[in-house]
Amino acid sequence: MNIQFKKGVLELCVLSTLSHKDCYGYELVQTLSADIKISEGTIYPLLRRLKNDGYVETYLQESSGGPPRKYYKLTQEGAAMEASLQDEWKRFARAVEHLIEGGGLHE
Repeated sequence: MNIQFKKGVLELCVLSTLSHKDCYGYELVQTLSADIKISEGTIYPLLRRLKNDGYVETYLQESSGGPPRKYYKLTQEGAAMEASLQDEWKRFARAVEHLIEGGGLHE
């Protein structure tokens, strides 16, 4: 997949995933990588920014196989941002689909 496509939609994908369940960083990478090839080096700076912006918060939870894991949880502000980005994405995707199908051509 084109890297510019991924960059533009990755924040929405992270927020949407966290709207369904809290995740620790590696789990989030694995979940997103099932559909979009990404690396840990892409996700962690984004998670740090989302935390600084108040869209996610973190907490530690004990792990059965090692040290406690840092989980990311969507805040109310994050849920509002996710809904806004989702609406924006849907409008954008419809517009692109319209253009791809030739709807933007004027004769």
